[in-house]
Amino acid sequence: MNKENKIIQFGEHVEGYSIPVLNEREIRATAGILFLFAYIAIQMAVGGNFVPIKYFIIIFLTDFLIRVFINPKYSPTLIIGRWIVRRQTPEYVGAAQKRVAWIIGIGLAAVVMFILMIILNTFSVITGLICMICLLFLFFESAFGICLGCLAYKWYYGKKAQYCPGEVCDVKSRHEIQKTSWKHFFIVLAFIAFIVAAVFLLNDIFSAEPQELFEMIKNSK
Repeated sequence: MNKENKIIQFGEHVEGYSIPVLNEREIRATAGILFLFAYIAIQMAVGGNFVPIKYFIIIFLTDFLIRVFINPKYSPTLIIGRWIVRRQTPEYVGAAQKRVAWIIGIGLAAVVMFILMIILNTFSVITGLICMICLLFLFFESAFGICLGCLAYKWYYGKKAQYCPGEVCDVKSRHEIQKTSWKHFFIVLAFIAFIVAAVFLLNDIFSAEPQELFEMIKNSK
């Protein structure tokens, strides 16, 4: 492994990889952490308390500026993610496409939200939509390992990214365990039908106001 340790750089030089790479495991862990706090902040904003989401925007913007313009190694949230998954074997992915995704995060979510919600102190359907997009990006990254922002790499540079999570950049046949059939499709449809039927049949029962457990036991005596 290359021992070169520059303060300002993007990605690590690892033996066996022709381009700078990042550890996908710590990125996914960090996305999960950010998703959790973003979701809580958005829910509080929906309830009328905008203070948490303003703090989140500042933290998000600062962290992503460090990632893109200084070094992902010194990103506070990535450091936390690195500590959480420190016992797991690294999964190296190309750094270039992650940089494109994080620049989108800076430009779309952080800067626009910073101007609209912190400087102008406003909220609108625009900020609500950006919040939902941000949550979607974070959820797909943390839950599925799918970097939606990375898709812009091919559109912008006109070439395929290298070392994608799960090797999705490489054309290959699926393993047997990955294959689905019409039987699986109908199972999913049946499950959706079950959910719809449950909503219609149980809505009145589930809408009843819940009782405090110990109070109910006391009244039943």
